[in-house]
Amino acid sequence: MLRRLDLTTAASADLRRVLPRARVDVHAALEAVTPLIADVAARGYPAVRDATLRFDGVDVPEPRVPDAALGEALDRLDPTVRDALAESIRRARIVHEAQRREVVDVQVVPGGTVTERWVPVARVGLYVPGGLAVYPSSVVMNVVPAQVAGVGSIAVFSPAQKEFGGRPHPTILAACALLGVDEVYAVGGAQAVALAAYGDVSLGIEPVDVVTGPGNIYVAAAKRVVRGIVGIDSEAGPTEIAVLADATADPSHVAADLISQAEHDTLAASVLVTDSTELADAVDAEVERQVAATKHTDRVRTALTGEQSAVVLVTDLEQGLAVVDAYAAEHLEVITVDARAWAERVRNAGCIFVGPHAPVSLGDYCAGSNHVLPTGGTGRHASGLSVQSFLKGIHLVEYDAAALAEVAPHVIALAEAEDLPAHGAAVAVRVTS
Repeated sequence: MLRRLDLTTAASADLRRVLPRARVDVHAALEAVTPLIADVAARGYPAVRDATLRFDGVDVPEPRVPDAALGEALDRLDPTVRDALAESIRRARIVHEAQRREVVDVQVVPGGTVTERWVPVARVGLYVPGGLAVYPSSVVMNVVPAQVAGVGSIAVFSPAQKEFGGRPHPTILAACALLGVDEVYAVGGAQAVALAAYGDVSLGIEPVDVVTGPGNIYVAAAKRVVRGIVGIDSEAGPTEIAVLADATADPSHVAADLISQAEHDTLAASVLVTDSTELADAVDAEVERQVAATKHTDRVRTALTGEQSAVVLVTDLEQGLAVVDAYAAEHLEVITVDARAWAERVRNAGCIFVGPHAPVSLGDYCAGSNHVLPTGGTGRHASGLSVQSFLKGIHLVEYDAAALAEVAPHVIALAEAEDLPAHGAAVAVRVTS
C-alpha cells in the first residue's frame, strides 16, 4: 500500500528534496483568509458570525458559551472519559511544572548586574480544532502550559457544531470545565484567529497577546496574517509520523502506528525509514490487514497511499538517522536495538518516542509531553508548545556610578564607531558631572 522510496544510493544533499511531504499551499489559503481577517478587524463579531454561517452552516448570535453549559457538559461526561482526561491533565502538569523558568541574577562586574525575569503574557487565545475528530486532548495540551506559566486570562476557541446547537462539541466544553476555563467561544477557522487577535468591544472580548493550537490550512494562514499583531506558536500543517526501525521492530506495532497517524486526515503523513527490506515487506502486509479492520478505512487508505507517505529504504541506521533529521518529523518513533542511543543523536523532531512501548498515541494523550508540535519540517528550528511559549524574558539592568564610570570609555568608543554620538553623550553626562 505504501509506496517504496529507495534512498540507498542517494546523496545526503538530496534528502530534503526527495523525501515525501504533503503539498500544502498556504499562499493560496492566504488569498481566502486575508479579506476575512480584514473584515473581522473592521466589523468585529458580525463579520465572524457571517463567516461561521457561511463555512460551518450555523448561525451563532452569541459566541460565548454560558457557564451553565460548561458545567452541564462536565456533569454529562462519560466517567471513564472524565477519569482519562483528569489523568492526562495530572501527567501534563507534572512535566510542564518542571519547565518553569527561574529568575537569574548575573553580576557582570562589581556594581553591575543583569537580572533575567520570566513574565507570563497577560492573555492567550487557545484554538481547539473540531473537524474530522473531537480533540479534548488539545484543550489539555494548550491550557496546562498556559496555566503553569501563570497566564491570567485564557480564552478557548472551538468551532460551532450544528448538531450541538451552535456550540462546540460537549466533550470540548467538559474538558474546559475540568480545567477551570470558563471563557469559551463557539468560533472556529480563520475567523477564530481573527477574533482572538482583534477582539470585539461590543461583546467585551478582549484581544489576546498570543494565539496557539493546531488547525487546518486556513487556521495556519490566518496565524501568518496576524503574526506581529499577536504572537503565535506555529503554522501547523498536516500531522505526520516517521518511524526509524531496524529488523528487530515488530511489524504489527509499526503498521498500527502508521495507521493511527493516517486516521487524522487524508493529508496526514506516515513514513517508515528502515534498513530492513524484510521489515518493510512485513509492515506492508500488516498495513493491508489492519487497514481493512480499522474504522476510518477510506480516510486511512487515502493518507497512506498519498504522496506524503512512504516506506524509505536506507543502507543502514546511520543513513536512516540522516534521513529522519532531514525530514524533521512532528512525531518520530525510534524502534531499534539501542533505541535510546539512536534517539539521543536525533537533532530534528518535534517529539521522539523511544523503543517499542512508547507509541505516538501515548504522547497524544497521557505521556505528560505536549502534542502541539512543529510540522512540515519546521522541527529543524522550532519546538513544541511548552510553558516557555507563554513567557517573556525581560532583562533588568542595574549599574552603580562606579561600574558605569569603569565601562564608559568602551560605550563611548562604540557609539562613535557607529556615528551615534548622542549615545555616548548619555553616558558621558553621568560620569563627568
